[in-house]
This record gives sequence, C-alpha cells and structure tokens, in this order.
Amino acid sequence: MTTTSHLAPDQQTDLLQTLKARFDKHMNRHAGIKWMDVEARLKANAAKLRSLNEMEATGGEPDVVGCDDKTGEYIFYDCSAESPKGRRSICYDSQALEARKEFKPENTALDMAAEMGIEVLTEQQYRELQQLGDFDLKTSSWVQTPAGIRKLGGAIFCDRRYNTVFTYHNGASSYYASRGFRGRLTV
Repeated sequence: MTTTSHLAPDQQTDLLQTLKARFDKHMNRHAGIKWMDVEARLKANAAKLRSLNEMEATGGEPDVVGCDDKTGEYIFYDCSAESPKGRRSICYDSQALEARKEFKPENTALDMAAEMGIEVLTEQQYRELQQLGDFDLKTSSWVQTPAGIRKLGGAIFCDRRYNTVFTYHNGASSYYASRGFRGRLTV
C-alpha cells in the first residue's frame, strides 16, 4: 500500500481518467451528479485521492454512489463485480488475527480499511450497493459487525445468491480466498 498521502501528478491524472470513465459508464449509480463537481472536490483533497487510488489498486473499482445531503460530500463505494481481489483471504479484525494459533492471514479487513483511509461497508450500505447492480455473485464481503456479535467472537458478511442479498455469520478469525471487504469513502 502507498505510504505517502499524495499521489504524483501523473498518478493523479491517470486515476481521475479512470474514475471519470467509470462514472460515465455507470450513470445509474449517481443520477443528478455532475463529474466536474466530483472532480473539483477530488482535486482539492489529496488524501482522499490517495485512498481512492488504494481502492483502485486493490481491485475495488470505486465509483460515486450518491451525495450526502447534510455534508455535500460525494460517496464512493467499491463497485467491482466481486469482492476486491487485493483484499481477500483476510480475517475480520486484529483481535481475531491475534486469536489464531496458526495459519494466520496477512491482514484484516478493519486494519486494511484503516490503512487505506476508508470504512468497511455496513450491512445497510451493502444492501444499498446491491440496489445498483448484482455484486458478489461468487464471492462474499465482510461488513461492519455489531459490537454484541463481535464480543462473542463472531463477525458478519454478505453476498448475493438466488437474486437475494444474504447476511451470514462466521468466526471473526476465519478467512477464505473468496471473502474480502468492500469500502466506503466520502469526499
């Protein structure tokens, strides 16, 4: 992952071109939002651009999915068809990672998200994303887990099967090659 908070000018240009192409291709995800407004806000916030670059580099295909009515911030979600490939085979959080006696994964969903400067989607946000398309038909994604479930050692994840979004539970220390996480970023 990138360790600086800023992208080089050529990286910034490439990222903005990628984001604009995706924005133009999927207008159903952000009706009524203009790219030039999004781009102006992105150019004014180097740290958020770095986070979007991390989302892109790990296979998330971030795209604008709305605008916060209260703050005016644009909302980006990972919109890759499947859980981002560069964020799979990870357990839920540091506590779960430390609890594993052997075969520890390299990272956790919550730690990766924090390093990237993004948030793991909540179950509600995951369901909102699924209104914009069919995601995670072959993979699954960790979502933010309620404290009561986490306290008991569990964590929750979601996927889409049979044209339905399902929420499941698993031990927080579990990890699978087909499970990652989807992120959210506001700019």
